[in-house]
Amino acid sequence: MVFLPNNPVFRRLYAAQVSSLLGSGLLTVALALLAARLADDNAGAVLGTALTIKMVAYVAMAPVMRAACERLPRTTVLVGADIVRLLMVALLPLVTDVWQIYVLVFALQTASATFTPVFTATIPAVLDDRDDYTGAVAASRIAYDLEALASPALAAALLFVVAPPGLFLIAATGFAASALLVGSVRGPLRGTAPPAAPDTPAPFHRRATSGLRIMLSQSTFRGLIAINLCCAAATAPVMVYSVVYVHTELGMGATALAALLAACGIGSLCTALALPIVSRRLSPRATALAGALAACGSLVLTTVTHLTGLGYPGLSVAWFVAGVGTSLMNTSAPRLIADHTDTRTADDVFTAQFSASHAAFLLTYPIAGATATLGAGGPAVLFAVAVVGLTAAALTWHAPAGRAPAPSAHRRAPAPARVNTPI
Repeated sequence: MVFLPNNPVFRRLYAAQVSSLLGSGLLTVALALLAARLADDNAGAVLGTALTIKMVAYVAMAPVMRAACERLPRTTVLVGADIVRLLMVALLPLVTDVWQIYVLVFALQTASATFTPVFTATIPAVLDDRDDYTGAVAASRIAYDLEALASPALAAALLFVVAPPGLFLIAATGFAASALLVGSVRGPLRGTAPPAAPDTPAPFHRRATSGLRIMLSQSTFRGLIAINLCCAAATAPVMVYSVVYVHTELGMGATALAALLAACGIGSLCTALALPIVSRRLSPRATALAGALAACGSLVLTTVTHLTGLGYPGLSVAWFVAGVGTSLMNTSAPRLIADHTDTRTADDVFTAQFSASHAAFLLTYPIAGATATLGAGGPAVLFAVAVVGLTAAALTWHAPAGRAPAPSAHRRAPAPARVNTPI
């Protein structure tokens, strides 16, 4: 059972996260409908390009925006990112050409690349107790999984009562609610602003790459970079192969596709629910490695399913295992960062991790796309990539440490028992 920490600041921030995710989920569906209207037969190519732009914005703009906003309080950055997304959504109904979609998508995803790392870095600053923070990470993962599962169904239901442009208005409401909730926080969040910059700040490029340099300098984070590669290798088949397998090779319809994708989401959701129990028995490193093993296992299952005659039940099991593995890896990352950074470096490292994790997708997505028609060869190639990530992480984390780990805000004695409310 996952509990929401009994902390009013976190609960308000969590509500803001849910509102923001709802806006993002509905916006994704609305953009797909807009692309279909403007591009007709080329809608798939337009959406593919938009997703590429999204990843490029995540990788390139997150560190740039971190450096640009480092003097600002976190509240200001979070509210500002929501306002930018709100304004961009307001412009989407006015779009008449495909290139305008690309420009707005880049602006929207740049704002998201600003919001998400700062939001993630804020939670360990708000929650001092390690168990509370673990519960917060699990709750955040559940919010992501439920958004992925529920947003398409919610959008489909809304389309029965509103015209497609109406989804833009509802998505904008989610971003507006997020901004209001973050802006309403007093005291604790405003006090977690990054420390003031020195009188002579470092050059912009050094500030923008500060988090990446920290990650490359410490074995804990070098291992995490390798875990990102393994996570991306396991995610790529779910995102790229699902349509090919269900529609082309099995000749099944949209319901079967939705159920297959839901199998991955359910695996991730179940894992997030079990995270507080798992975290009491496994360290974040061990949890991440267990997730990497599960990810490799999912790719083995996918390959074997192909070799023995592609079947829907086998794919469903493989996708479920992929959800378990990716959830274990994704929930370990913020715990590792919180354990090995302090208030001076947390924002930089969370931002670098955001970019690094999405950079891995820029490698595995093209591989999955290029091997989608190779049958068992596709998941086999991605299995090799995942093994490289798992092996690199294991070797990095088991090598003799050159120095003691950095001090952590979460290496504290357990706090007194608190009364928590289950979600």
